[in-house]
Amino acid sequence: MTATDPWIRRYFPSPDAPVQLVCLPHAGGSASFFRPVAQALNPGVEVLAVQYPGRQDRHREPMIDTIGGLADQVCRAVTGAVDRPFALFGHSMGAILAFEVAVRLERAGRFAERVFVSGRRAPSCHRDEQVHRRDDAGIVAELRGLSGTDQQVFGHEELMRLVLPAVRNDYRAAETYVCATDHRLRSPVTALSGDDDPKASQDEVRAWSAHTRGAFETERYPGGHFFLVDHAPDVIRLIRERLTQPAAAPR
Repeated sequence: MTATDPWIRRYFPSPDAPVQLVCLPHAGGSASFFRPVAQALNPGVEVLAVQYPGRQDRHREPMIDTIGGLADQVCRAVTGAVDRPFALFGHSMGAILAFEVAVRLERAGRFAERVFVSGRRAPSCHRDEQVHRRDDAGIVAELRGLSGTDQQVFGHEELMRLVLPAVRNDYRAAETYVCATDHRLRSPVTALSGDDDPKASQDEVRAWSAHTRGAFETERYPGGHFFLVDHAPDVIRLIRERLTQPAAAPR
């Protein structure tokens, strides 16, 4: 695929960067969430931010409401876009999507230098959550509680009408997801979490260790579900350190 692939955003192209980082947004999120990350890591790491259908410039396209279906499409796009050593980073819904994309890539013989999973319990830890079945007010209450959305957005009725369908779609994908594979990644996994995240307990985060045969580590930060926003410099520093001296994935 070319740089015009609708799935991939290169906000700061770095053709000479030795490694690429594929970033996968949270539920209701878009590629632009990772623009500051791309700027901060440039030029040593080239960030490829994934844009899901049904939002921003892809708002007219049909959304995909299963993690498996989304992973298939993202894997296709990543396979065409990645042309050097690469890593994956996903937050919340993006974390399980990163795992499923990594599984598909490994089956095709392509191995990530590292998989960063942020703000999400391990695929093997199931919760019976039904946020996607709530009315609009219920979903808005969920978003307010997670503190990941600019509070001004909630007072903008037209904008909320545009945003809520994507949020509901993605919550449906994440909440109906069942890990259907016993595949253990060969890539090392770094699990990041907030110490007050209602969506991922520390035990559930540590359970990611069962999903890799590579090295595993956890990094814990003060804060809730969107701890990575408040601690962006620290998270970016960690990413840079791990990717400039990546642990070799077992082959």
